[in-house]
Amino acid sequence: MPAAVRSDAAKIVQLAGPLLINNVATAGMVTADTIMAGWLGARDLAAVAVGANFVSFFHLGGLGVLMALSPTVAHAYGAGQDAMVGSLARNALWLALGLAAVTVAALFCAEPVLLAIAIPPDVAALAARYVRAVACGVPAMFAFLALRFASEGIGWTRPIMYTAVLAFLVNVAGNYVFMYGKFGLPALGAVGCGVGTALASWTVFAFLVAYVRRHRRYRPFAPLRHFEWPSRARLAAILALGLPISGSVLAEGGLFASAGLMLGAFGSTVLAAHAIAINYGALMFMVPLSLHSATTIHVGHQLGRGDAVAGRRAGWIGMALCVAVMAASALVLLLLRRQIAGAYTRDAAVLAVATQLLAYVAAFQVADGLQVGAAGALRGFKDARVPMVLNVVAYWLVGFPLAYGFGVALGQGAGAVWMGLIAGLSVCAVLLSLRYRQVAQRAVIAVQGNSSRK
Repeated sequence: MPAAVRSDAAKIVQLAGPLLINNVATAGMVTADTIMAGWLGARDLAAVAVGANFVSFFHLGGLGVLMALSPTVAHAYGAGQDAMVGSLARNALWLALGLAAVTVAALFCAEPVLLAIAIPPDVAALAARYVRAVACGVPAMFAFLALRFASEGIGWTRPIMYTAVLAFLVNVAGNYVFMYGKFGLPALGAVGCGVGTALASWTVFAFLVAYVRRHRRYRPFAPLRHFEWPSRARLAAILALGLPISGSVLAEGGLFASAGLMLGAFGSTVLAAHAIAINYGALMFMVPLSLHSATTIHVGHQLGRGDAVAGRRAGWIGMALCVAVMAASALVLLLLRRQIAGAYTRDAAVLAVATQLLAYVAAFQVADGLQVGAAGALRGFKDARVPMVLNVVAYWLVGFPLAYGFGVALGQGAGAVWMGLIAGLSVCAVLLSLRYRQVAQRAVIAVQGNSSRK
């Protein structure tokens, strides 16, 4: 293996390590929510699953916008523009505040929406109360993401690991206290799960603010040292990349959220089994997702230094790492899916359906790894508009019609819905890979052309 390839792979893995712990801990929060709600019964588990799907649509929209900060800061950092890094972080906090206001307003309208899409009334009412509890932590959640992505952009991912572990611990403790009514407090059930999530959001935001203010790694950028009013130029730079990234994230996340809502019409057992399958799939997805973020950062640093050849190579290496990890995950899942489902539920009916659905999760692992790796590499090149269109085509012109048409309209059930998801992911993986080849090659040719003219 060439030395440059080994170096790039090592750098991506090094950046991804703390992000992996962050992503696994974040997914672990969802896993803990699912398991602890499952112990309360099928109705509470279904309410948490439906409520989390509703929240995820708006959360992913804001997350996608703020994700643009990572490559934008990475380019500025690679070019040695320290003052720009700090200014981008401060403006991202203003952006986070605006996103939070819109999101909270939307979350308080959950119940009529859930009833309109045929979620059973008792589940819809409980899910809406869960959503309102989560909404109390949304401002902290988005502000935390702004600081997180700024930190990622400078290649300092260690604090993200610390905050994730803290969030997991606070979330589980909050669930235990508020869901089951410990220490003399009333048992809130599924609503207590939302309270635990909100409490974790405020805790990690406070922790990261303190860390950024005190750690020497941030001194050259001074992101929180002084006040700055919103800058139209800085916000435009973030939004120009962030809005299409958000569109891509929503295209994928919206399809999976819609699948969960589609399956609500098949009853609590199928919905609970789907929650288990999607939760485990999301947990495994955290590994390539961390590599995706690390690839974006590393590619951005290389391009900020003006080295398009190194940037192109780094993107391909990141994609290969994502595929390798997900191939191993698929094999484990095929061999142990019944045991995995058994860790989530004691209900025999839910266990049987969940075991079947986990086979579909195994089927899309490699395609999922390839598409997220390609997305990360493209974002390192600040290429987001065309990938957004490709995501919409793959997920909503291929995946959604197949999932809804065969699963719901023709009544083929949960398996057919999952086949639609697999088709969408597979088409997306191919399209994004082809787009990356085009964009990276174009960047290299442009740099070589400039060099020859000099």
